[in-house]
Amino acid sequence: MATFGWVTDITNGVMLNHALSKKLRFASIAKTKFVGFTRVEPGFGRKRGQSITIQRIRNIAVPTSAVITEGQRIPVDQFLISTTSITPQQIARSVEYTDLVEQLNNYDVKNPIQFKLRQQMALVLDNLASDAFKEAKIKFIPTSLAGGTFDTDGTPSTQATANISIDHCGVIRDYLADTIHTDAFEDDKYVGLGSTKLLRGIKNDPAFQVWRRYLQPGDVLYNSEVGAVESIRWIEVNNTAALSNAKGAASILGEGVVFGPDAVAMAEVVSPHLRVAIPGNYGLDKGVAWYGNLGFGPVWDTANDGEANIIHITSS
Repeated sequence: MATFGWVTDITNGVMLNHALSKKLRFASIAKTKFVGFTRVEPGFGRKRGQSITIQRIRNIAVPTSAVITEGQRIPVDQFLISTTSITPQQIARSVEYTDLVEQLNNYDVKNPIQFKLRQQMALVLDNLASDAFKEAKIKFIPTSLAGGTFDTDGTPSTQATANISIDHCGVIRDYLADTIHTDAFEDDKYVGLGSTKLLRGIKNDPAFQVWRRYLQPGDVLYNSEVGAVESIRWIEVNNTAALSNAKGAASILGEGVVFGPDAVAMAEVVSPHLRVAIPGNYGLDKGVAWYGNLGFGPVWDTANDGEANIIHITSS
């Protein structure tokens, strides 16, 4: 049993300082952003098997000409369905403490333990969701102040030599709109989640538009949204476990993703929640845990036109 304890005043473990503040202070955590942009897969849950298969309808090829002549049979096109699957996993962590800790403390230790466990759970879920976004087959690597290269096999093969700029945002937006024909996330705009360093490269450009200047009355402001450029609404992520601030040559690049709708799905068997342990050792040993059974995955794991809808900004 071992994860909760006091720091003692002297080596024999006796607490000497009893002048305790009545206010608890908590360490701050990074903000979580990714889970809110995932979609819970409907029709899946308990007693539905170990994974869910997502069916995806592929585009029918557009012919050069659809004109037919008298007596000609109507040409037949293929109707194609592809699939991908998401396999949930059990995730959990806990904190154990003793009844003696509760007896001696001047506050209920279970409340702050639960609070910090909920924060830990949120960060773990966000890191899992960010990993799914970063599985995108299309990678964009800035290689100059205004340009870059796209890799479409899921692996960046070039080292970034610049942080992202508004010019890069235009390149990414045009690729989404004109090369892979990705629908906008909402209101003709894509969503970008970027690390603090990546967004600094954008915000330093005088052409950057703060959110107050493009939202209309009644429009939704995303949490931590900082502004938009080239039809991309940018949201800052300060969780470096989800998005790095140190990509590329001399760590010049911040990491990010830009996406359209229905980018990442979540298969949930058991929603993450807190559980209190049944006291052991005649009630002297106690604990609190969080537990869930779920998984994340990109809906389209291709770089194909009309299918791919995530671009991952990164470096080799």
